[in-house]
Amino acid sequence: MPFVRVSYLENKYDTQQLPIISDVIMSALIEYFNVPEDDFFQVFHAHKASEFYYSKNYLNIRRTDGLLYIQITLKSGRSTEQKQSFYRELAERLSNTLTIRKEDVFVVLVDTEFEDWTFGNGVAQMIERPGKEREALE
Repeated sequence: MPFVRVSYLENKYDTQQLPIISDVIMSALIEYFNVPEDDFFQVFHAHKASEFYYSKNYLNIRRTDGLLYIQITLKSGRSTEQKQSFYRELAERLSNTLTIRKEDVFVVLVDTEFEDWTFGNGVAQMIERPGKEREALE
């Protein structure tokens, strides 16, 4: 049940590249976090230069205007090893698929619980599911 937000500097990525970025993120989520294929919710935000700020060298990582901020809100419970593998593979795939610099792949995971989500109708579907069905989603 991840919700993905991708922010980038306008004119750095085009309408042909964005669906590829989306697919790469989703395939990594499926592989590393066992996300169902139809659990697909993503938004992309292009920002003007006056709205997009970053440190060019924080932690000795050289970033460029090709920076992608990828924020993924998802159910808690992934191990540190899963997260590290996900970060590494996502950067690798974006680099290999679109030649996005690994240094420009900035990811933040935001852990939540089942009661923090509604997928519509004003209902917290994840806590109103039968026990075994809910356990399968964790």
